Amino acid sequence: MTEKEKMIAGKVYNSQDSELVAALNKSKSLCRQYNNLDFSNVAARKVIIDELLQEEHNDGYCVFTPPFWCDYGFNVKVGKNFYSNHNLVILDCAEVTFGDNVFVGPNCGFYTAIHPIDAHQRNTGIELAKPIKVGRDGGFGGGVTVLPGVTIGNNVVIGAGSVVIKDIPSGVVAVGNPCKPIRKITEADKLDLDDPNI
Repeated sequence: MTEKEKMIAGKVYNSQDSELVAALNKSKSLCRQYNNLDFSNVAARKVIIDELLQEEHNDGYCVFTPPFWCDYGFNVKVGKNFYSNHNLVILDCAEVTFGDNVFVGPNCGFYTAIHPIDAHQRNTGIELAKPIKVGRDGGFGGGVTVLPGVTIGNNVVIGAGSVVIKDIPSGVVAVGNPCKPIRKITEADKLDLDDPNI
């Protein structure tokens, strides 16, 4: 197996492999170009995101508000109606998947990379990565961090500043460090749109 194949398969890999370094450099260059575009230049932003993520996004709203950074891009999969606010960072050494209708607040990070605790091993450049999966209809408050191997269900709201280290089931509000479900989402959570105070 190549080091890239090992990385994608969830095996220990050498992050300093020349193929991976080249892919990383290309991704960072595309991110820089994207972040330097005028925000009103929607067509140019779409071209870069499609190249970065290696898929076309023609079937629904897809916005990465600059600045946006990722490691490789090819491991990021977004559904329809995806929106992220400023300063999203995705370390996509393993796949990071978002379902339809996901909204991500500012300063959020989704990190699949795992570095060895042992200093000698860490200094050699070996790594491991575990995928992150986010279901449909999700919302993330500002400053949320999602760690390797986490699966978040459908219709979940993660409160601002949370650090998600374990799976979160569907249909809940979850907050904290470590992030834990605090209650189910119910009909009572709908805003009264006729209320003059909102």
